[in-house]
Amino acid sequence: MTDALESREAVTVVFTWEVKPGKEAEFERWAHGIETEAAAFTGHEGVTWLRPEGEGRHYYAIVRFADTATLDRWMASPQRADWQHRVKPFGRSTPPKLTTTGLETWFNVPGTPTKPPVRWKMSLMTILAVYPFALLYDGLVAEHFRSWPLPWRTAVFPIFLAPLLTYAVMPWLSRVLRRWLYPEA
Repeated sequence: MTDALESREAVTVVFTWEVKPGKEAEFERWAHGIETEAAAFTGHEGVTWLRPEGEGRHYYAIVRFADTATLDRWMASPQRADWQHRVKPFGRSTPPKLTTTGLETWFNVPGTPTKPPVRWKMSLMTILAVYPFALLYDGLVAEHFRSWPLPWRTAVFPIFLAPLLTYAVMPWLSRVLRRWLYPEA
């Protein structure tokens, strides 16, 4: 698959602002303004605001974009830069956190803010991780469950494999194959 196809996947960004005490009303007016501006921006798919509870001073905006390209255009836009300048008297933002769903989370390298690898590399690495366990399961374990009903005996493999891949195999493989997965890093 190409990078162009991958950039069409929806993305979600969490923005955080620390608001100065007593400036909450000004911040909320600002928040409404930037939300209106962003809503008119191509690729913007909505925002959910989370207000602080109690004495908290952190506001969060969960913003959805159609794809990485439209998010990048919004992040680099003069409109956003103008709104970021306007918030300074009553709040400060922290760097946004890009979140993903699906296989991309297996390929996060702690401490390095980088985009997930291209899908064909993620797919190939997943095959490399799953295949040896599928062979071991089929050769050593599966025969012990042949008498079980199909749904139950089929469930045994993924119940053990998913946590093993998530917590051990994929993080280890991501570190071992880091240069191949992330050539630009």
